[in-house]
Amino acid sequence: MLNPRRLEILRAVLAAGSINQAARNLSYSPATISQHMSALARETGLVLFEKQGRGIVATDDARHLADQAQALLADFGRLERVVADLRGGQGQHLAVACFASAAEQWMPAVVRAVRALQPNLTVEISLNEPVDGRGRRLPDLDVRTEPAGGTEVHLDGYARHELTVEGFVAVLPEAHPLAADAEVSLGDLAGEPWIDYDIYDSPIGQIVLSACNAAGFTPRFAARLDDHRAALRLVAAGIGVTVLPRLAVTRLPDGLVARPVVRPSVARRIVVHARRDPRRAALLGHAVARLRAGARETDAA
Repeated sequence: MLNPRRLEILRAVLAAGSINQAARNLSYSPATISQHMSALARETGLVLFEKQGRGIVATDDARHLADQAQALLADFGRLERVVADLRGGQGQHLAVACFASAAEQWMPAVVRAVRALQPNLTVEISLNEPVDGRGRRLPDLDVRTEPAGGTEVHLDGYARHELTVEGFVAVLPEAHPLAADAEVSLGDLAGEPWIDYDIYDSPIGQIVLSACNAAGFTPRFAARLDDHRAALRLVAAGIGVTVLPRLAVTRLPDGLVARPVVRPSVARRIVVHARRDPRRAALLGHAVARLRAGARETDAA
């Protein structure tokens, strides 16, 4: 069986560029590092380093092994943290996965509510668009976006709760000719340069692209990012326009306006999947109730 610590040391050697530098970084002796690398070579049956002049260089096998070990070591690190928490009597966690605007707008009230119920609770919030969750706890709550008229998604082991259906808005500079209108037809944006905030094509980006296709065009992107707040700054700089859900534009930078999108309208359904866990039913139910309240407050704003 491979020793995870030796895989970590291999990655440290490759990052440092030499055994001596890795030894300094890890506060080990060079001999100890060399012993670990020799043991890893025996465990794997691979040649990890080759002599070159007076030194050694990593082989392609060593680099490939280190790359493939990254996800494993992240999961192992998570497991070590769980063990440490349990040993220290601090094993109460609530893991939440959600998209960025939900984390920004709703999570502060959720964290406050669940910690009022369990003061020793640690809430871990991670973004589920677009990362795959490696090295993180499986979520107890998973807040997701779905197309408003699309098929409902159900996750094994989770109860599905619909929070809200919200429309999208066009975000434009105040000086833009369309900014004077009460609403903006999506087709009127066909000739505009667009700022895309969903470079990884997650569900929210697919909703917008499908609506554009229905309006008979494909957006021409002036810039593509993976953060809606940075996208708004590019719109404020006059580089292009963007279309965002209402939850993401509760506070616009100066100089921007948001107008409802029509013909066709664009909407998303926001749902939360709560883990089915009888031992934590009260806690999870409390969190879902707070999310519902946050959604109602957003709808009323």
